[in-house]
Amino acid sequence: MEKLTEFIKKYSHVLVFILLEIAAVLLIVQNTFYQRSHIVSVGNGMAGLWYKGVSNVSGYFGLKAENERLVAENAALRAQMASSYISYSDSVFTVYDTVYKQRYSYTDAQVIKNSWNKRNNYLMLNKGTSHGVKVDQAVISPQGIVGVVVNTTKNFSTVMPVLHANSRNSVRVKRLNSVGSLVWEGGDFRYAVVEGIPTTHKLFENDTIVSSGLANDFPEGIAVGYIESFESESGSGFYKIKVRLATDFNNLSHVYIVDNHFKAEQDSLMRMTKQNDE
Repeated sequence: MEKLTEFIKKYSHVLVFILLEIAAVLLIVQNTFYQRSHIVSVGNGMAGLWYKGVSNVSGYFGLKAENERLVAENAALRAQMASSYISYSDSVFTVYDTVYKQRYSYTDAQVIKNSWNKRNNYLMLNKGTSHGVKVDQAVISPQGIVGVVVNTTKNFSTVMPVLHANSRNSVRVKRLNSVGSLVWEGGDFRYAVVEGIPTTHKLFENDTIVSSGLANDFPEGIAVGYIESFESESGSGFYKIKVRLATDFNNLSHVYIVDNHFKAEQDSLMRMTKQNDE
């Protein structure tokens, strides 16, 4: 109590000034229309700024849920693309019947663990066998290819990304349809190498590299990257192409797991064909 009394005595002039200012404002507001409307307007403006700030903060914390909703929606839209279907045309005389069967479907997943600075990198996703995830399924991002599922549990799966010494992916130069193999030689996670493109083809910087669709995993035409530079490997007849990867592996949060509905049938047919050659 003594401290309060000392405080009032010490700052009595300031407190009296503040009380007089408040009284003056109240008198002006009550008796003068113009000043009252001006003060109310200022108050409303300040309140508006406050609510806008609150709304922005609330919106920020709601982005995660909104982002997850958009990812799920994109997965459904990808499954409806024409490239996700196989067309069958059966003709009997002049009657043509075309039936479309879905080839690819997509499951959205979140990256919960990721490495990109090692020689052999891996991703972990928050989806597993209980969500329909299987080994050898392709994984893509909204920007381009990511890798292939190598292990699964009930609720999780691991992915061998492009950034792995044992990763091999069939790709092609979009403009030429010339097919090669994408490999990673280590080092910078932003770049990989394409081998097997003949030097008889003319290349240009920034040519687009896409998935070839020949390996029964990635759908055809998924972005892989863009040609940064290239050189002819001495005596080989092929280019060594440095590719700037489309997917930013250092900033990877959501991906799509691709289910090729015909993969088991295609793989079985290839095994039968190879056995016949033995």
